[in-house]
Amino acid sequence: MPNILHRIGIEGTTSETVYQAVASREGIASWWTEKVTGESTVGSVLQFRFGKGGPDFQVLELAPPTRVRWKCVAGPEEWIDTRIHFDISQQDGETVLLFKHCGWRAEVEFMHHCSTQWAYFLIGLKQLVEVGQGRPYGPRFEPISHWSR
Repeated sequence: MPNILHRIGIEGTTSETVYQAVASREGIASWWTEKVTGESTVGSVLQFRFGKGGPDFQVLELAPPTRVRWKCVAGPEEWIDTRIHFDISQQDGETVLLFKHCGWRAEVEFMHHCSTQWAYFLIGLKQLVEVGQGRPYGPRFEPISHWSR
């Protein structure tokens, strides 16, 4: 099964700060989408909304400050049963976030779009932690194609 993989190095921060940005509803709303509902507790479902809809993810694992795991339970057909992994570590003087959106059934064109869009949002996460301003879906969002609206 194909996967989307990204590595982001974040300077001047701790694993705990990055963990909070990917594990807490408030953190996620600061870099991915401003419209987040649900509870970020193991077994709960978080709902993320973008324009016309969005995915719902069940929280599978929260292991502060190093790991977060989700499973898509509703949303775009291609995303159902895929998983999101955030792995956080300290390496060479920076906090490293390894991101994986895994378990895609096929390398479809939508996967290409999602990979680019994930990169955009993850760079926004880096900016959030390093300079205090992310680029979540909302007023400051810059779409990469009409699929992003």
